[in-house]
Amino acid sequence: MGLIIAAALVKFYITTPIYYVNDKPHIGHAYTTVLADVLARYHRAMGEEVFFLTGTDEHGQKVQQAAQQRGLDPQAHCDEAFRRFVDLWSKLGISHDKFIRTTAPSHKAYVQARLSALHAQGDLYAAEYEGWYCVGCERFWTEKDVAGEVCPDCQRPVQRLVEKNWFFRMARHQEWLIQTLEANPRLVFPESRRNEVLGFLRQPLEDLCISRPKIRLSWGIELPFDRDYVTYVWFDALLNYLSAVEERPGTWPAALHLIGKDILMPHAIYWPIMLKAMGQGLFGTLLVHGWWLMNGRKMSKSLGNVADPQALMERCGPDAFRYYLMREMVLGQDSDFTDGGFLLRVNGDLANDLGNMLSRVVKFALKNLPSPLSGPAEPSGSEARRLRAQAQALPEQVFAWVRELRISQALEEIMELVRALNRYFESQSPWKAMKQDPPAAREAVLVAAETLRIALVLLESVMPGKSAEGIARLGAKHASGLEWGGASGGRGELAFEFSEGPALFPRLGDAPAVAAPPHAATVKPPAPPVAALTPLILRARIEAARLHPQADKLLHLDVHDGARVRSVCAGIRAFYKPEELAGRLIALVANLKPAKLRGLLSEGMLLAAEGAGGALELVDPGPGTPGEAFAAEGQPAPAGEITLEDFQRRALALGGGAVLMDGQLLVSPNGGKLRCGQPDGSKVR
Repeated sequence: MGLIIAAALVKFYITTPIYYVNDKPHIGHAYTTVLADVLARYHRAMGEEVFFLTGTDEHGQKVQQAAQQRGLDPQAHCDEAFRRFVDLWSKLGISHDKFIRTTAPSHKAYVQARLSALHAQGDLYAAEYEGWYCVGCERFWTEKDVAGEVCPDCQRPVQRLVEKNWFFRMARHQEWLIQTLEANPRLVFPESRRNEVLGFLRQPLEDLCISRPKIRLSWGIELPFDRDYVTYVWFDALLNYLSAVEERPGTWPAALHLIGKDILMPHAIYWPIMLKAMGQGLFGTLLVHGWWLMNGRKMSKSLGNVADPQALMERCGPDAFRYYLMREMVLGQDSDFTDGGFLLRVNGDLANDLGNMLSRVVKFALKNLPSPLSGPAEPSGSEARRLRAQAQALPEQVFAWVRELRISQALEEIMELVRALNRYFESQSPWKAMKQDPPAAREAVLVAAETLRIALVLLESVMPGKSAEGIARLGAKHASGLEWGGASGGRGELAFEFSEGPALFPRLGDAPAVAAPPHAATVKPPAPPVAALTPLILRARIEAARLHPQADKLLHLDVHDGARVRSVCAGIRAFYKPEELAGRLIALVANLKPAKLRGLLSEGMLLAAEGAGGALELVDPGPGTPGEAFAAEGQPAPAGEITLEDFQRRALALGGGAVLMDGQLLVSPNGGKLRCGQPDGSKVR
């Protein structure tokens, strides 16, 4: 099964970093690899020829030392250690085409051939070098980089070394690299990371030391022109992107490299210059994502604040874990792992919205309607036709977000269709219609099943196992088509043969997904979230409300925020009449970047809690003056605008009848709370 779209064959080469073999896989490794897998699957679905590469980096001083401590040969140590990644990728359903190891003979031969060619053309030279050396980072630092004889990156002690080494003439290409980055905005993406690289290049670039003497380090690829030295691990590792496709002509240079921001400089500076010196075309895009944080801090084994992907998968299953990773992190930004946010995604999006909808449709159909069930693809009801139009427009919207590398937004589009379906099914109430109007009940089930099928097909790249299971539960004869009516092969009808089964996504309990570190009581409280990414929530008053002239889901509101009247477009038309809203106090996200919605300016967003079937209820800020802010205790005042994606990164939900953000109660300076009548656990958006 799989989503297939007619398209010209296009080569799409996607890579993860090769992971350091000594590492224990963590949520950062899992995120990068799942993101690569999701992109690979979507591009296969769009008819492109995909080559997906991942692997392990197995040379260097730390590997040699780890093997010595275990009394093993370094190769034996690597042969054992790399299995951690292979086993986890198998459990996560990673569909890579090749897993490369830098200890493979073919990779070693490729590296030596490239070194020989660079040496022959004069790009490598020998010189004596004195500097500070960090064993942990396996790199030299200059005098200006080092303060207090500690590494500026890892804060470990550095050693003073004087030794002969081989150097790559990198400095001569500095101006070329600056011009290339300025001329090609997508070479390093997002823009903030490209600007970071350009800022680094304002300082003179030094030549790169690309060797280590064997008397200090023997575990590496020997220099073919000087047997007393092995290759610097970064020069070895980066070449994996070429050695892996040496026998696949035409694959390079259309490469999308996925990396975390901690390895930006080697990929954005060493690698392009290496490619230029070797006469290779540049890669397509270097996609740089943020870090996974916990309580505002980068995850660290020493702090004990590490989210273990194995434990999370055991708790919710690999598909739900994949969905959480893709939905929670916004491209280019850090993402804070919280147990509340994890529960909201799995229980809210998957168990409540998607899984429960599937269960309701299947159970009702099996109990009340014939099996197999079929009917006209063209629905008669106006609500059904609107839902069909939304489902028909969804595939291209999703693929457009995928092409923009914004998977989180693509998933939001899909889940918006699922929420619209919940509202439709609730409004049609086939359990009631079955008594007075059986054809209407039949149509409601068919429309719901076809909408679910399209959503599940679009989710297959993110959740291949559960999506296939859900589609099988619907029993569509031609399950993979994305056009409305694709379930029956486009014969002008909808046809399903439902089958019952266990809950697609069982609800999770409230046990923490990550245990607190044993020394948590002695750890200094973490810094609060960055103020610039925090929603500014104000009590505001609706002065006037009217129907939006160009959108049947929106109301156009005049909202007084205590200082001025704003124009706000709100998707609450299905739940509130304009005449009900004038004079009402509401909770306003006031620092959201303004945007035009169907031609009208919207300068903020109303907060509402989502109840059963997707019904929205506006959050009540209680009596008081417009302009009063609500924030978590001790949280800094928000500074500057945020995007919708910034807002979506925050986990807002009801707890104790009040609104919590990332598990913290939001209160006004006088102790007022944001309240709503929906059940605890309901999402606020």
